[in-house]
Amino acid sequence: MAVTIEELYRNYGILADAKPEDLSQHKYAYQVILDGVKGGPKEKRLAAQFIPKFFSSFPELADAAINAQLDLCEDEDVSIRRQAIKELPRFAAGENIVRVADILTQLLQTDDSAEFSQVNAALVSIFKMDAKATLRGLFSQILQGEDIVRERAIKFLSIKLKTLPEDTMTKEVEDYVFTETKKVLEDVTGEEFVLLMRILMALKGLQTVNGRQQLVELVVEQAFLEQALNPADPDTVDRLLQCTRQALPLFSKNVHSSRFVTYFCDHVLPNLSTLTSPVAELDIQQEVLKLLAEMSLFCGDMEKVEANLLMLFEKLLEFMPLPPEAEGENGENTMSEEPKLQFSYVECLLFSFHQLGKKLPDFLIDKINAERLKDFKIRLQYFARGLQVYIRQLRVALQGKTGDALKTDENKIKVVALKITNNINVLIKDLFHNPPSYKSTVTLSWRPVQKAEAVTLKRPSGEEMGTGSTMKKLLSPPLPRRNARQIYNPPSGKYSATIGNFTNEQRGGFRGGRGRGFGGRGGRSRGRIY
Repeated sequence: MAVTIEELYRNYGILADAKPEDLSQHKYAYQVILDGVKGGPKEKRLAAQFIPKFFSSFPELADAAINAQLDLCEDEDVSIRRQAIKELPRFAAGENIVRVADILTQLLQTDDSAEFSQVNAALVSIFKMDAKATLRGLFSQILQGEDIVRERAIKFLSIKLKTLPEDTMTKEVEDYVFTETKKVLEDVTGEEFVLLMRILMALKGLQTVNGRQQLVELVVEQAFLEQALNPADPDTVDRLLQCTRQALPLFSKNVHSSRFVTYFCDHVLPNLSTLTSPVAELDIQQEVLKLLAEMSLFCGDMEKVEANLLMLFEKLLEFMPLPPEAEGENGENTMSEEPKLQFSYVECLLFSFHQLGKKLPDFLIDKINAERLKDFKIRLQYFARGLQVYIRQLRVALQGKTGDALKTDENKIKVVALKITNNINVLIKDLFHNPPSYKSTVTLSWRPVQKAEAVTLKRPSGEEMGTGSTMKKLLSPPLPRRNARQIYNPPSGKYSATIGNFTNEQRGGFRGGRGRGFGGRGGRSRGRIY
């Protein structure tokens, strides 16, 4: 026979009125309350409140009490579930904390937003009781739980850990997080990898130079830098890019990017044109070159600096064309089709070459023969002449524009294009010094602007003012009038509407699944691991 509301209140009264030292004598009364979970909605709601209140007084009924509360956490009535979940932290004492944390972690799989918030709040509350024990429960599910539970547990840690006070996140707790996270990293998807790195980067103990170096070592292990790259495998390529994005914010003058830069020069640049990506809309070549340019800032000593410079030099030759022939044998105009100028690619390659060139400043003089150097300078000169025309026309198009006028999609592209061309211009000037110089400093065009400012531009001439202001016209400007050979028809250069949106966030998974081989528990079924 089901327990009634009256019986629940009567037995609650017996326990509430008993002296603390006499409570254990009223085991029957507590058993009646436990049986309340078999009643109707009202009885269940009362049981959810009464069971935890006297839980600590009946250790011999501890398992029965926790299981009764779990029955309520799995009830079909969401209001009963919420009440039961709200009370779960009251069971978290001593050895029970790990078990309660494990249970709450499994309950993260709920699709009810209010219930999900209740689970989050309960987990945070037991974190403050015993952070390490709570983490044991969470990591147990991350390592062995269902995919949905694993995913949400990782997200919970990535959001909540950084909000916990220092007296909760002690060194011992942080060390435990680091140790367990390394275990999880042995088999992860791309999204999980990003979140786990975010967790580790937020740990106070890893903010030091030594800590950042440890994180870089973790990323190196994930990136498989000891293996050759298969450019035809999009997942392999994506894994490398994912890892590189996570490593980037860790690099500094004391934490070097040399291994990544060398790997890119050895394995990525030679296969640049054949790289594949699981993200169809991603310009994989531009993404790779941007990452390389970012990393080149933080190269330390490297054994293969000459080989790396040579690879960058070869790639520059690919993207910096020779000027087209202007006249035939009889003097007639045989202007060949103007080559496309890939400004975005060249900015990245020149920047990387310039950074590594500081480590071997005589490279162009001692390591490149005279004929090849002459060819290189002709290409630089041709590119530079085109830049001057394009820079003037971009300045005309942006003249006087400030504030909202610069925020239109068209003008955003022009602003970035101006940054790119100015950067290339500065770097080319350095290389034209005799001997080549590597002293100039530029900020990569996609780096975030520190503060919004009006674009400062020179006053254009009357001839320049006559130039059309649309991007279409900018990309097909008239030829320079004073150029007798008319070698330049700028620029059909490559610009993307997302050119300034470089991000360290992930863009896909390392592979289709983790294949951890752990069986599921079928949602809210009673085949609990807890």
